[in-house]
Amino acid sequence: MRILIVSDTHRRDGNFRRVLEKTGPIDMLIHLGDTEGSESYFREWVDNDVCVIHVVRGNNDFFSFCDREKEISIGRYRALLTHGHMYGVSLGTEGIKDEARARKVDIVMYGHTHKPHLEYCRDGLVVLNPGSLSYPRQEGRKPSYMLMELDRQGEAHFTICYLEDEDWNQELEQMGIWG
Repeated sequence: MRILIVSDTHRRDGNFRRVLEKTGPIDMLIHLGDTEGSESYFREWVDNDVCVIHVVRGNNDFFSFCDREKEISIGRYRALLTHGHMYGVSLGTEGIKDEARARKVDIVMYGHTHKPHLEYCRDGLVVLNPGSLSYPRQEGRKPSYMLMELDRQGEAHFTICYLEDEDWNQELEQMGIWG
């Protein structure tokens, strides 16, 4: 099973659409908020009709009807999906970890900070943030996303992925910032 995890696209969808093309068929798409209305197009953009799509509302999704957060199953794992701003993730991940443990989930996924983050806790909890494809804030400021893959034994593997420079430059040109 192959899952694409993204966040904070803020209706600047060029990089997101390029990632969908590059990653090929996916079984699940997870968007962790701040789509600013683009979620209505996701079904059109996904390569296959059987892809499951989960979207949660971010702090900039003012008119969204998406859930504020969701708990879902991915294979044998339970995951909490949230934008993260309600748990103070800009100041650290302790609050969101506490919530994940209280809910007894295996994985907590969040956005909001625009910085990729992947943490394996001693108690087995996985904490992840795919970063942002539109407005990255980490050192180097490369647009990022995450792939989660379940192997034949059902074991989860996570990869933080970055867009190549030529893709990022193309997006900057479209935004009128570069070129």
